[in-house]
Amino acid sequence: MSEPVILVEKHGETALVTLNRPHAMNALSRDLRAAIAETFDALEADPTVRVAVLTGAGKAFCAGLDLKELGQGRDTVQSSVTTRDPVTSMSRFSGPIIGAINGVAITGGFEIALACDVLICSTEARFADTHGRVGILPGWGLSQKLSRTIGIYRAKELSLTGNFLSAQQAAEWGLANRVVPAADLIPASLKLAADMLTLVPECLSGYKHLIDAGYAENFADALKTELKISGAANKSVPSAAIESRREAIRQRGQTQKG
Repeated sequence: MSEPVILVEKHGETALVTLNRPHAMNALSRDLRAAIAETFDALEADPTVRVAVLTGAGKAFCAGLDLKELGQGRDTVQSSVTTRDPVTSMSRFSGPIIGAINGVAITGGFEIALACDVLICSTEARFADTHGRVGILPGWGLSQKLSRTIGIYRAKELSLTGNFLSAQQAAEWGLANRVVPAADLIPASLKLAADMLTLVPECLSGYKHLIDAGYAENFADALKTELKISGAANKSVPSAAIESRREAIRQRGQTQKG
């Protein structure tokens, strides 16, 4: 019996999702693309899961579309991008997705990483946009997200050369939140998920939505969106609830002085 192409392990309210084609550097075969989409749709429907951590088995995070499969004519590039699009399913997950980037994230794998909300990198992680070297153009958001994340000049350097970006350089450029030793990657990611889960439940998903909604607009419209969404949400927060949370916030501040 063959191994499943994706693994899901529950850690309380966090789901650890692992791309599981290590022999193929977790390349995005038709089956794996469908499995990612189905998994995140299922997690969104599961009220017991509020945060997801996404990583890869073996030495790679994800090597992009399965070029061997494409070369055999089992799929076309266009159908690979549009059929059971994993990035769209990831975007429908209302909680934060922490990308635990354990190794190379190349082309479509880079796009999967960019679909996460936070990136923690192993020292072994590297990123590359090799769309131009394969002879295709991105369809899961890389051409727009990357420039908005690291700046248009740096994004053009990466995409118009196909050169690799180290984990440390990714952190310095603002693509990755931090870099940790390989052995610490999953524990650090689960710890960050646990920190996120200490937020008021409706605020965790609501704040993510607010940030993403504004990020897709120009600044003036984004401010209007913030006022509209926050106004609707904040009017239902009772004063007693704020008072009861104030002391917990103060105590947390004391423990995080360092």
